[in-house]
Amino acid sequence: MIAAAAPDAPVLPGALASPPNGATHAELFSGMQDCAGAAFALALEGQRAVPGDERAWLWVQDRTSLRQSGRPYRPGLPQGLRHRLIHVVATTPEDALFALEEGLRCRDLAFVVGEMAGNPRALSLTAHRRLSLAAEKHGVPLWLVRLGAERDLSSARQRWALRPAASLPPRWNAQTPGTAAWHAELFRARNHPSGEWILREGDGTLWAGASTGSARAGFESGIRPAQAEPVEARAHG
Repeated sequence: MIAAAAPDAPVLPGALASPPNGATHAELFSGMQDCAGAAFALALEGQRAVPGDERAWLWVQDRTSLRQSGRPYRPGLPQGLRHRLIHVVATTPEDALFALEEGLRCRDLAFVVGEMAGNPRALSLTAHRRLSLAAEKHGVPLWLVRLGAERDLSSARQRWALRPAASLPPRWNAQTPGTAAWHAELFRARNHPSGEWILREGDGTLWAGASTGSARAGFESGIRPAQAEPVEARAHG
């Protein structure tokens, strides 16, 4: 469930709720080494997961993204996803695109994550369209993480710019790391308005607050999201 952090905070667009056929092609732009894009995708898929769904999921990296962000660390993944990961390292961007498209054609996969660095020539508008069509035809969501990339042409249904945000102070031990947090900007989406939010994990829920104004002030002063009434995100048609 995705919840608003305060009564005046906007609910995330319905683009983040599970679409009727399960198919999404989203593009996530993040820094070269901050891992915000992949973490965002996995946090959301952890929220979307249907109890009892034990299907595997695919994570494809090209060599450059592997050198920049490293291999997936299984103990750090959402608990329900750790044992279901299929990890593929592709030598070239062309090989990575082939692996992604083949993964999207497999309905036995719950979702697919792709990590590609920069703006490789192989990731053309035609390649984007092939990925979008495969995701929609076979009902397998795709999260394409773009590390250190410029915002080029794309057929992705959603395009996000993500960067890490400051964590809240832990409740019990101030020396421990806080829970994950992101500054998320939806700068392009079909049938959904753009916007910016601060997203935080907490109490088994992904919380959303406004990136400016009272909601952000509440976050930064240490008010816990659990003090707010959860509001489930709904599609906007």
